Amino acid sequence: MMDSPSFSSSSSEFASIATADQNAARSRRSGDGSEAASLEQSRRRWHDVFWFGVFVVHLVALGFLLGVLGLNRFKEENRLNIDKFTSRFSENEAGLTETYWPLYAAAGGVGTVLGWSWLLLLGSRATQMMKVSVHILTTYLAVVSVLCFWAGQIFWGIAFAIGAALQFLYVLAVIDRLPFTMLVLQKAVQMVWNLPEVMRVAYLFMVVVLLWMALWSFGAAGVVASSIGDGGRWWLLVVFSVSLFWTGAVLCNTVHVIVSGMVFLVLFHGGREAASIPDDSLMKSLQYALTTSFGSICYGSLFTAAIRTLRWKIRGFRSKIGNNECLLCCVDFLFHLVETLVRFFNKYAYVQIAVHGKSFNRSARDAWELFQSTGVEALVAYDCSGAVLLMGTVFGGLITGTCSGVWAWFKWQDRVMMIGSTSMLMGMVLVGLAMVVVESAVTSIYICYAEDPLLIQRWDTEFFNQLSETLHQRLQHRSARAREVLTRYRLDGNTSI
Repeated sequence: MMDSPSFSSSSSEFASIATADQNAARSRRSGDGSEAASLEQSRRRWHDVFWFGVFVVHLVALGFLLGVLGLNRFKEENRLNIDKFTSRFSENEAGLTETYWPLYAAAGGVGTVLGWSWLLLLGSRATQMMKVSVHILTTYLAVVSVLCFWAGQIFWGIAFAIGAALQFLYVLAVIDRLPFTMLVLQKAVQMVWNLPEVMRVAYLFMVVVLLWMALWSFGAAGVVASSIGDGGRWWLLVVFSVSLFWTGAVLCNTVHVIVSGMVFLVLFHGGREAASIPDDSLMKSLQYALTTSFGSICYGSLFTAAIRTLRWKIRGFRSKIGNNECLLCCVDFLFHLVETLVRFFNKYAYVQIAVHGKSFNRSARDAWELFQSTGVEALVAYDCSGAVLLMGTVFGGLITGTCSGVWAWFKWQDRVMMIGSTSMLMGMVLVGLAMVVVESAVTSIYICYAEDPLLIQRWDTEFFNQLSETLHQRLQHRSARAREVLTRYRLDGNTSI
């Protein structure tokens, strides 16, 4: 069911007719845009500097707090005499940081192995791995839910059961889109596999994440070992987890900007071997991502992931509601609210940041307006590649959390969920760094197709024809749906009269 869709032999002619009127205008705009992009590359300005500062201050402050909390119980209890400030919250027997730190080390090791395995198998087994992630995630969530109920963790059992149900319903809602999604992912994998330098960037950033996680897990282990009551420890771990999520998202999106810049260059210049590609293009992308564009990355990383996930869920359910007018009205309200947010927070902004060096909100708005003006938004909405990659990320995190949680179960059953949930987040960040390489290629392909379809046609003619035919079908589907709604509205109006 998830194999690539077959297209008729006349798809090339059909697709060229469907997009001929748009190609000339977009080609002219692309030519003008390329000149503007080259000028902006040479005179980039700093954007969203405030968020750059907030992120750096947050890292320094939290790093200091993590170090203090971990060191306070490293090799001796209350080394820094912090317990006098928390004595009224003491409810548990205190332990030592080094007692729990190895469990987080195991989580880091498992997450790293999963992330590196994904990158190493990207060229040969990526499609199979993504299919497994889609199909097995529901089952794995259900199994974890049962284990939580068996261990007496009712809240977590219910949470994972709800997650399994939502995952199952979402896959049912979008199952007809998966063949096209897998086609796009296969082409994205093909693109990044031919760019070994971006793979090395992903490995480098994974090492950077591991270094930060060493400090983060040191502080988290100190919190788990403290004598503070469960409520206080959970609040501290939630704060640290939000920080780790933001930090991980910033590093992932930094890789996103670097890879997007390289993929855009390759598509624009007609191939990796083109003599017109500058020799220092990778270093330039890295430089811009870590300096002038870093504030925009920090800003976007705060909100983009949550809005994207909410949009995927609402789109999936909206397509399967049917004729339930009341429910459709409620979902449509949420849908339009999220669509408004997507104009200012979307992952395609990172391609604009990489190529043009704009601020995040302007990049997001320009990317969305480009999609809507060319009709490519219908294709982007139909594609589920981001959701499929997220499933792989969650699956990797669940495996990591399960490994550490099972280890903790045999030693400290009262602290299993603290260790397991935080270890799961560590695994998701590490696996997400591998997944973002492919996602960056997907976003760049869509931006290039919207800017100038001939860029995709020059790279892969068959893929261009398939994109164009699918776009035509989606636009026809939307037009038919709009006519159906209009007809129903007129009939209702006549009935009331």
